[in-house]
Amino acid sequence: MRKASTLIVAGLAAALATPAIASDKADVWAKVKAFDDTFNNGDTKGLIAACADDAIIIDDFAPHVWKGPGTCSNWLNALVSYNKAQGITDGVVTIGKPWHNIVTGDRAYVDVPAKYTYKQNGKPVVESGSNWTLAFQKVATGWTITGWSWAQH
Repeated sequence: MRKASTLIVAGLAAALATPAIASDKADVWAKVKAFDDTFNNGDTKGLIAACADDAIIIDDFAPHVWKGPGTCSNWLNALVSYNKAQGITDGVVTIGKPWHNIVTGDRAYVDVPAKYTYKQNGKPVVESGSNWTLAFQKVATGWTITGWSWAQH
């Protein structure tokens, strides 16, 4: 009987927690889409504000890893320099349906397929089949990005 009541309590706890997890998953996914929009719209302030100050970023251009205070700002400055040197303009990231959207307490993990389109020296370029993975932490103001990585396919 004790085992049965333990299972019932565990089942009830899981059932009660499900709406919160579903809501958190929706909130995290909304943050991913909003972050993508800030990038696509050139909203540098919004992009930097979406990140924890000490986030970690891994990307496919040197120095490949950014971490410590001002991570997103430092990454953005490096991206602007890289794009200028490579003749890259008009970058747009299009994300697909998430492969993973996992919420565990105040932490979340989202992995999405992505396509990056841009012009290089005036010619259109499409990088399809890329992978964008983001990690979040829920803080007093909502979900904030604690790290992300981009892998070009």
